[in-house]
Amino acid sequence: MKLTVLARLLTSIVAPLLASVAFAQAVIVAQYAPPAPRVEVVPAPRAGYVWDGGHWYWELGRYVWVPGRWQEVRVGHRWVLGHWAQFGLNWHWVPGHWV
Repeated sequence: MKLTVLARLLTSIVAPLLASVAFAQAVIVAQYAPPAPRVEVVPAPRAGYVWDGGHWYWELGRYVWVPGRWQEVRVGHRWVLGHWAQFGLNWHWVPGHWV
């Protein structure tokens, strides 16, 4: 009986911690604004997918271009493109996500 209570207690504490680690994302911060987006040819529509346009990514002290890709549609949701947002003197990357 005591083992069951202990197991439940550990599960209630550890499971949420593991879940938060699984969904954790690195915070990307750059010291200056990204370059203008590149012109990208958007492929023809693809059933069940939405196009996630390319973007600049901060890596090792410089911006590198990441080409666009398809995101599988989540029914009842809308895709919000990732974008850079300025906070004070720094720029933060806000990843694309479903809302």
